[in-house]
Amino acid sequence: MTDVKTADSERKPAASVPTEETSSHIPVRPLYTPADLAAWDYDRDVGYPGDFPYTRGVQATMYRGRLWTMRQYAGMGDAEESNKRYKYLLANGTTGLSVAFDLPTQIGLDSDNQLAVGEVGKVGVAIDSVEDMQRLFEGIDLTAISTSMTINATASILLALYVAVARRQGRDIRKLSGTVQNDVLKEYIARGTYIYPPQQAMRIITDLFAWTNENVPEWNTISISGYHMREAGSTAVQEVAFTLGNGIAYVEAAIRAGLDVDKFAPRLSFFFNAHSNFLEEVAKFRAARRMWAKIMRDKFKAKNPKSWMLRFHTQTAGSTLTAQQPEYNIVRTAIQAMAAVLGGTQSLHTNSYDEALALPTEASARIALRTQQVIAFESGAPQTVDPLAGSYYVESLTSEIEKRAADYLEKIEAMGGMLKAIERGYVQQEIQNAAYEYQQAVDRQEAVVVGVNRFQLEEEKAVPIQRIDPALEPKQVERLRALRAKRNAGTWQAAIQAVEDTARSGENLMPRILAAVEANATVGEISDAMRKVYGEYKEAVVI
Repeated sequence: MTDVKTADSERKPAASVPTEETSSHIPVRPLYTPADLAAWDYDRDVGYPGDFPYTRGVQATMYRGRLWTMRQYAGMGDAEESNKRYKYLLANGTTGLSVAFDLPTQIGLDSDNQLAVGEVGKVGVAIDSVEDMQRLFEGIDLTAISTSMTINATASILLALYVAVARRQGRDIRKLSGTVQNDVLKEYIARGTYIYPPQQAMRIITDLFAWTNENVPEWNTISISGYHMREAGSTAVQEVAFTLGNGIAYVEAAIRAGLDVDKFAPRLSFFFNAHSNFLEEVAKFRAARRMWAKIMRDKFKAKNPKSWMLRFHTQTAGSTLTAQQPEYNIVRTAIQAMAAVLGGTQSLHTNSYDEALALPTEASARIALRTQQVIAFESGAPQTVDPLAGSYYVESLTSEIEKRAADYLEKIEAMGGMLKAIERGYVQQEIQNAAYEYQQAVDRQEAVVVGVNRFQLEEEKAVPIQRIDPALEPKQVERLRALRAKRNAGTWQAAIQAVEDTARSGENLMPRILAAVEANATVGEISDAMRKVYGEYKEAVVI
């Protein structure tokens, strides 16, 4: 009788079989074997969690020691409305706050600016002053909670406001923990909420690095973000490459500013997207960790192992949510969240199923949070570290993503670095091309979006959506004008002039910005003081 079993070593990879592809156009064979890991070395390429190159995670025990921080991104209308949502989320088990700011706050405009009309409180909370920030966190001990703030061009001002509120609460600011996104490079690439030209924006960022290191040492000074590039249409490989490219640019800028790499690098953090191609996403997170460890140790000669660690927050993919049959977005979010957990995230936001229609309702936000809690307490996924390690496919995919992302970084370095690549429009063009290719695939039904190009319903049932009270905008403007009327004009004018003078002199801006917010200067006024010196960035046209 012939033995039908064949040893793995005798099998040949089915290279001739037509291949599927990941979302990054990486070919996927129907079967993976030890032959696919012939050049793979466990100690070199994977190692142990908590040890270089951190492929398996930045902590030795990962979630057996402590679960990821469960954040739910929230902010709407004015400070009081957002404060109610934060307290609701905390009461339902969220373990960290995540603040969404409205568009005027993000681009340094006060709520009564003509350009802010119709946008106040619409995509996040309106924050004009220290009084707004105080209302936002009313009844919340800022030293008892970690707060993430998705803010970039005005990050230094919003951090100063947060610190000022902590002082008003009588808290020790050295005990504050959290993150400001503070990643302006991805704004030029994919999102658009920039104010100043890149060189001047980088100066503000490195000032924040230096000041925070001395005064708020537990604070993450930047969240280098691939999320928004992925939302703009990048592939998983591009997300890794361009995010790490931005990270390299920030490290280089800080070193040029005279900062010691091992002083600031341990407080760098990252922010990634989690899409639905489950195993590609897991491999993406593992590859990014391994690449950053090598970059920091070998390129920048960092000595502190904490400088080598890529710690990251993950948000599930808003761009994958559909307005059609929106309740099935719950399934998409669950898959994406599990990929983030198995990829070793340090904190996680799960999108609400109705976000393709409006800001989330309380009920949908609770479902999103419960999704994380089910993964944490029912799935068994956190019980062992990096359970997919050693998978022939996952390890092959991790290495292939690393290789392709490294190729991008080599091209960017040859251009003179990330700033030059952005100025040339190279990064933007690559993302635009990827987005266009994907949309074509959807239109041809080569990429299936359930409920959109297949499995549609003739009639959709309406779902309840969150609506922002239109009365909140005039109420916010009235508060702002009342603040201006009652503040000490001499103290305020001196503080604003000091911000402008410091922007010209090259000294660290953070102490002056903090003094200005404590003198009741507004976000728009402080931004304008720096606009006088730095001007505004005009976007390069990409054809």
